[in-house]
Amino acid sequence: MRESVRAQLARRGLAAHRRLGQNFLVDPAIADQIAERAGLEPGDAVIEIGPGLGVLTRALPARARQVAAIEIDAGLVRALVEEGGLPDRVEVIHADALEIDLDALARRLGPRVRVVANLPYSVSSPLLRRLLDLRARLRGWLVLLQREVALRLAARPGSDDYGSLAVLHQLCARVERLRSLPPACFHPSPKVTSTLVRITPLDPAPLADDELPRIESVVRAAFGQRRKMLVNALRAGLNPSPDLEALHGILDRLGIDRRARAEALAPSQHLELARALRP
Repeated sequence: MRESVRAQLARRGLAAHRRLGQNFLVDPAIADQIAERAGLEPGDAVIEIGPGLGVLTRALPARARQVAAIEIDAGLVRALVEEGGLPDRVEVIHADALEIDLDALARRLGPRVRVVANLPYSVSSPLLRRLLDLRARLRGWLVLLQREVALRLAARPGSDDYGSLAVLHQLCARVERLRSLPPACFHPSPKVTSTLVRITPLDPAPLADDELPRIESVVRAAFGQRRKMLVNALRAGLNPSPDLEALHGILDRLGIDRRARAEALAPSQHLELARALRP
């Protein structure tokens, strides 16, 4: 199958672009397994980000009523449309997933929408953050990620991988690492292992719809200088800088050690602290 993908690219004068983080899934059997793990039901619509040559795209329509595939590469869009052999209910959209109005797309697709994607390594973190903003409209998202990013998503307090990415996701969703895929499953073969991650919004939602940005500013400040105590990191990272005595009072009230660092706090403690600092 790898030779087939290479041949398809060569025939159209295309190549995988490192700048776009392109590593194409090459095995239809693996794609079918990924689609199966997405938990799709017949009434679901799917947003796929980065379909590439459509190996995963072809596995989705059998399980979903509609697929909207967002591809930034114009050459790949032409290949998908002209020779992709895609079912009528697959819509290929030429757009940048970081810029397209995903909220409007999800509304157009209807009330039951999931995201299934082999996320480009180069933009996986900002795309994951965009999906968090869509959590009220999505039933969930199943994404292939660089293993290191997957570890950061599911990291626990006190671990080296634990940071703002883990806190923000775990405040909004349940994160499950499902399986690893070796480099041989992709073309070109990346130098890292990929991990399939399923993310499901929490119900009931612990955050108000508009609360995440305010929480995020405090959490990112807390982890902005990991070697510093939480107090000093917050005073350096927040604008305006909180008064030291007032900050000590908040920590005491919440039962947080004044000498603690950000990685020692559970997501729920970060939430309490952010709400106290950003009422």
